[in-house]
Order: sequence, then C-alpha cells, then structure tokens
Amino acid sequence: MGAMREGFWDLPLDALTREEWEALCDGCGRCCLHKLEDEDSGEIAETNVACKLLDTTTARCKDYKHRKAFVPDCLRLTPALVKKVPWLPKTCAYRLRAEDKPIPEWHYLRTGSREAMIEAGISVAHRVISEDDAGPLEHHMVEWGI
Repeated sequence: MGAMREGFWDLPLDALTREEWEALCDGCGRCCLHKLEDEDSGEIAETNVACKLLDTTTARCKDYKHRKAFVPDCLRLTPALVKKVPWLPKTCAYRLRAEDKPIPEWHYLRTGSREAMIEAGISVAHRVISEDDAGPLEHHMVEWGI
C-alpha cells in the first residue's frame, strides 16, 4: 500500500491514485441498494434492499475485491462514470468531488472515525435488508431524507 497524500480528498478525481480513490468512498452503502426506475419518467426510486454482498450491519461489502465474480452487474465507479450516474446520493464523496464540492464534515477522512457518518444518519447500516430476504422490491421503497 502506498502513502496517501495529505488532503488528497480536495484534489480533482482524475489526480487521485487508486488507493486514494478507494479511500474517498465514505462507505454509506447507498450505491449498493437496489433502485427502481420509472419507465415513463426515468425517475429513480430507492429501496432499502441491499445487494447480497452488503453487510447490513456495517454497510460494507463482504467481498469487495471479488464482488464482480458474485454480482456481475456491480458497477466499478470511475471518475468518468461518477459524472454520468444519476442515482449517486447527494452526500456521496465521489459525486461531491466530481461537482468540485468539498467532502462533508462527517466524512471519516475529516473526522478519523466512521461513527460520525453513522451518527449523521448517512450510513444504511442497520437500516436495510438483504436481497436474499426482501421479496418484491416495490414493497421496499424508501426516502432517506438525506
């Protein structure tokens, strides 16, 4: 593992190393939730149904390194893709940096603790159900209010 630069989270996304890119993720887990798209309007509705690999108590992937082997349609976010994906939360560090905005005060890179994100109500930890247990997605639509 290489050394990450001080304040790298303020750099443009294209300037980040792979390690810095991965560290920028706040770990909220919202990108790992199933979404429903209205065929007519294109509007995206969020659900509280998590990918089978998301640990619902920590909001972290159980096998991040090998996730594509188990979930082939899992998206690998890139700086270019972040600018095109409409469903990333407004609080997402990738989205914020793509819009040249600062990462939030609760982000663990600022606080040194992931607990601040949980206390701010950003994480989906303990608030979601696995797709293995959920049933129809239409019964699980939510508005996170974040």
